[in-house]
Amino acid sequence: MLDKDTVKHVAKLSRLEVKDDEIEAISKKIGDVLNYVEKLQSVDTENTDITYNPINISNQFRNDEVKESLEVKKVLQNAPEKEMGCFKVPKVLD
Repeated sequence: MLDKDTVKHVAKLSRLEVKDDEIEAISKKIGDVLNYVEKLQSVDTENTDITYNPINISNQFRNDEVKESLEVKKVLQNAPEKEMGCFKVPKVLD
């Protein structure tokens, strides 16, 4: 378990507001995470491939095929707002 000052310091670095009555519970949770990381570090990964995946998967790519585009009218039929054949969206930047 971490001491009170360490928990407050980590909370400050994380920009989290921690109440005094939460410190003990947070300390225990952080301690549990650190114990788990310690367990993970003890696992022997010497002969394990860096990109090893226990499930044998590969990327499934589809062939590129030229197809006819959708009609603008169909594409925009459910758009809440449209203008000059385009989707109209709220301004994000000024």
